[in-house]
Formats: sequence, structure tokens, C-alpha cells
Amino acid sequence: QVQVVESGGGLVQAGGSLRLSCAASGSISRINAMGWYRQALGKQRELIATIISSGSTNYADSVKGRFTISKDNAKNTVYLQMNSLKPEDTGVYYCNVDVIFLGLARGFWGQGTQVTVSS
Repeated sequence: QVQVVESGGGLVQAGGSLRLSCAASGSISRINAMGWYRQALGKQRELIATIISSGSTNYADSVKGRFTISKDNAKNTVYLQMNSLKPEDTGVYYCNVDVIFLGLARGFWGQGTQVTVSS
């Protein structure tokens, strides 16, 4: 099986910063992509940022210039550096990893980490 564990959430004032981490472990042959999603209360889960095996990144318009996604291949870990946080960034942040597991491409989710930005 594959385990995905997020950490780093918390309460921060508007304008502050947080760094989220997500570590994948288990029977992983290859990681194709890793991404961060956000789900605000009463809203659908939305894509925030992704990074693929080549290192190419993609961001939602709402976080461009403020958030940076990066990865450590040796640790199977992805990070999300969040700067200039706004109250609308509040939500549960989920990590998704797209891996080759037992010869098949599969996606795995973490349990989520709460980020709350106060005004």
C-alpha cells in the first residue's frame, strides 16, 4: 500500500506564511506527479498546485505569485510554501500523489491538514 501524510497546517494571520509538507511512502516504483488541493467549508475541492516528475509546475490563478510547490525526490516529499496568506486561503489542504504502484498508475490522497487564515 501507499501512505500519504501531510503536515504543517495551522492558524496564521493574514499576510503570514506557512509551509506544508507531504510525504509518500510504501511500494512506490515511480512518482509521476504530486499536487496540493484545497477544500473550503461548503465548497468543492480545488486544485492549487502540481509538480510533475520533470519538475514542471502548475498553479491555480488564485495562488500564483504567492505559493510555491517544490519536491525532494530522495524523500518522496512535496512542499507547498504559502506566503502572503489571505483569509480566502482557509481550508483543508490535501496532498495527492500519482504513482506507479504494483505496475499500475494510481492516485493516493492524504488525510488533509487544516489551514486557517485570520483577518
